[in-house]
Amino acid sequence: MKHRLFALGMLLFLPLNAVRATLEIEITQSANIARPIAIVPFAFEGQGKPPLDVAQIVSADLARSGKFKPLASADMLETPHSAAEIDFKNWRVLGVEHIVVGKIVSIPDGYAVQFQLFDVYRGAQLAGFSVPIPANDPRRAAHRVSDLVYEKITGEPGAFSTRVLFVSGQRQQGAAQYALMVADADGYNQQALLKSAAPIMSPAWSPDGKRIAYVSFENKHAAIYLQDLVSGKRERISARAGINGAPVFSPDGSRLALVLSTEPGNPDIYALDLSSRKLTRVTDSPAIDTEPAWLPDGKRLAFTSDRGGGPQIYQVELESGATRRLTFEGSYNTRPRVSPDGKQLALVHRDRTGFHIAVMDLRSGVLRVLTDGALDESPDFAPNGSMIIYATEYRGRGVLAAVSTDGRTKQRLAATEGDVREPVWSPLPPSGR
Repeated sequence: MKHRLFALGMLLFLPLNAVRATLEIEITQSANIARPIAIVPFAFEGQGKPPLDVAQIVSADLARSGKFKPLASADMLETPHSAAEIDFKNWRVLGVEHIVVGKIVSIPDGYAVQFQLFDVYRGAQLAGFSVPIPANDPRRAAHRVSDLVYEKITGEPGAFSTRVLFVSGQRQQGAAQYALMVADADGYNQQALLKSAAPIMSPAWSPDGKRIAYVSFENKHAAIYLQDLVSGKRERISARAGINGAPVFSPDGSRLALVLSTEPGNPDIYALDLSSRKLTRVTDSPAIDTEPAWLPDGKRLAFTSDRGGGPQIYQVELESGATRRLTFEGSYNTRPRVSPDGKQLALVHRDRTGFHIAVMDLRSGVLRVLTDGALDESPDFAPNGSMIIYATEYRGRGVLAAVSTDGRTKQRLAATEGDVREPVWSPLPPSGR
């Protein structure tokens, strides 16, 4: 059992195929309660071609959420670009509940997206915004529109402007190569943050989205690194003898929870203060304690342990060390991740058909299996808590997938080639960005 918990993570990289990791999103299951919405093609007031197709990007974003069903542009009876041009009767006939109209306009330093959101049945405007278009990343403006529309209708923040970290594996001239990648939540704008001939594991975001932590074996020994995403500067913060693994930032970003084996072969959880570099032991057990996850209050950690004879999820109070078991359904529950509101736990649950992603209500203890793959791993919540991204296998290779927390919507984020694993969703960007 001790080898099982750690070997599984390493197996995610095998076999390795060539990788040119362009993520293509395929919605594999849609909710039948999705709200009908129309994103009318935007007008363009400028020279040459528009910098982006706002309506196409916003429609794709909202469809991926599983909460909206955008109307195809070919089915629209009119294409208004302002409130005065909308005939609400036409949209009611089509069963549309909300409509978004707008245009791309010139501003002194470039372009901006101006849009309005309307309630079709009331004929009332719900929102109107102007969003500048960044010259270096025009798609960001469309994702911001998606965020604003989503939040105004659902009451919860949109997560379309976020990014995803993941690890990719490739084989070049017979040698294994690994890369730590970052991409927009819809798979575009991929960048390699680190390339290495040695395995890379356990990426994690800081709460402000400016830093990441990860494990690298580049010196033939596991070490934990911090990397600044703006400057690219990185720092090795733990390369102790034995295991250095599973780093995760505290909610305030001041500490890292990590797994060390200061006693040979016995992993325990520690907390590292990033300012003072003071290391505090959190668990002290002859069992394997691993895969820490912070609760939102920063005072507790969920973690995986085999102290009960098989891998289950526990919770520990950092101040007192008091520990209690959280999972009881089934003989195998691992890799906890806590929802942003602290009410749910995402985890890997094994049954007779394989390893699946499940969610557990932390108050009631009720566990619900969301996926049906044979090897679903590494769940992580979207920062608004609406979706869970995870790693799985599809047609013999590693891909990423996402499922809504109610299980009604599923999508596959497949790379065109090769294996991708260990996804981690970024925090929400600062309001208004």
